[in-house]
Amino acid sequence: MAKGLFKSGMIVSAMTMLSRVLGLVRDAVVANLLGAGLAADVFLFANRIPNFFRRLFAEGAFAQAFIPVLSEIKEKHGDDQVRVFVAQAAGTLGTILLIVTILGVVGSPVIAGLFGTTWFIDWWQGGENAAKFTLASNLLKFTIPYLFFISLVALCGAVLNVYNRFSVAAFTPVLLNISLISCAIFLHEKFEQGAYALALGVFIGGLIQLLFQLPFLGKLGMLSKPSFAWKAPNVVKVRKLMLPAIFGVSVSQINLLLDTIIAAALMTGSIAWLYYSDRLIEFPLGLFGIAIATVILPTLSKLHANDKSEDFQKTMDWGVRFVLLLGIPAMGGLIVISPLIISVLFGHGEFVNSEVDNISAVSAGVTAYSVGLVSFMLIKVLAPGFYARQDTKTPVKIGIKALVLNMVFNLALAPFIGYLGLALATSLSATCNALLLYMALRKDNIYRVSNFTVWFAIKSLVATIVMAATVYWLSYQLSWQGESTMIQIAVLGGLLAVAMSIYFSIMFIFGVRVSTIKDIKQLD
Repeated sequence: MAKGLFKSGMIVSAMTMLSRVLGLVRDAVVANLLGAGLAADVFLFANRIPNFFRRLFAEGAFAQAFIPVLSEIKEKHGDDQVRVFVAQAAGTLGTILLIVTILGVVGSPVIAGLFGTTWFIDWWQGGENAAKFTLASNLLKFTIPYLFFISLVALCGAVLNVYNRFSVAAFTPVLLNISLISCAIFLHEKFEQGAYALALGVFIGGLIQLLFQLPFLGKLGMLSKPSFAWKAPNVVKVRKLMLPAIFGVSVSQINLLLDTIIAAALMTGSIAWLYYSDRLIEFPLGLFGIAIATVILPTLSKLHANDKSEDFQKTMDWGVRFVLLLGIPAMGGLIVISPLIISVLFGHGEFVNSEVDNISAVSAGVTAYSVGLVSFMLIKVLAPGFYARQDTKTPVKIGIKALVLNMVFNLALAPFIGYLGLALATSLSATCNALLLYMALRKDNIYRVSNFTVWFAIKSLVATIVMAATVYWLSYQLSWQGESTMIQIAVLGGLLAVAMSIYFSIMFIFGVRVSTIKDIKQLD
């Protein structure tokens, strides 16, 4: 079973890597076009709001509630009932989303004022940030419809994943990045403000992603006429599971949005610095954490439906071990070589044509977020342990606690270290969230980490410390600052090769083999 999960995980990781690489190219284009000033702050603000709701309702709460119910119907009632359920879910979700989208577009100034209060006050009083509020209101009219498209994309992707068509859903985000890059390159001169071209790219990207997935859904025989079925039993079940799930697995997204609201009141550049920092963290998180979470939830749901509790626990242990294997070295690597990565990706155009040292500012943000990288990944594995059992109440209680802690950390740290306090607060609250999730799983005898995995984590940590120390020393010996981009790319490639060689060599010496990763080990 784990071999199948490993293969599926690798497929998703490969597709996700392609998407993340193009995402970094997209961010490099945005940094070159907008830099880290007013226009960048406002576009990233306007883009983050629909993305927040996407992750909260579509990929977060909806997916975590929808997939277990869909898996249960598939296992117990067959494809015909699945087809009916998908049509009902699509019709109900689509109707609600259409209404929300229309209201959002019409009320974009209200949304801009709600999430960018300081900008609205300046606009009202004729202050220096008045232009930010006006631009944000206009850009939201392009970016908010993305929520409608991408939520339906998430529904289609969930169906495909339950039927083990993981590559299609994993490839889909590539199309958004292609759309953004294309619009930025070919349309930015058509607008007085380049941010409009990027906002249009978001709209087009959402539409293309939905159209791309529909034929694959049709091949499965699941492309039926949507029907609004608010009171259908299975739709009601999803609704009841979805409401508390909003505060469960998506707590990190609420934290990020709160960071955006607070950052809007800080110095110009804070939103952009947090965004670029978060993007670098999202690369390994999406590549490893989200990829494993994508394939593990349908499997756990199936195991629970068939009352295979021992296999359920072993599968979770395998998921934890997998993210530790890759998450711990990713954390160490980002901390030591983030300045070089940022210079290669973003150190061009408007990003460096500034009196502010944007590279150092983003690097510090990456370090603050990296502290919580492993915790972000573990949440993606531990939370499905509850959702697969259709238990959304426990994660919501934990999520609320983590959210409160995040605000406490924000208030304690932001006044002293600004945007870095927001990033560090997010990392600390994620760590608390992961710990509380595990404690709840252990208390209910759902999952208990094996001794094998504990020793595995220790080996990974030791290997990472040696790797990070070596790479840190080498990066300063090579003196890449001020060199051409091609030389910096060569240095970065060399350091990454050295890092991987050192880490996996030490893990091999410690006795870790491919079978250790692919197979589910006995719990002690």
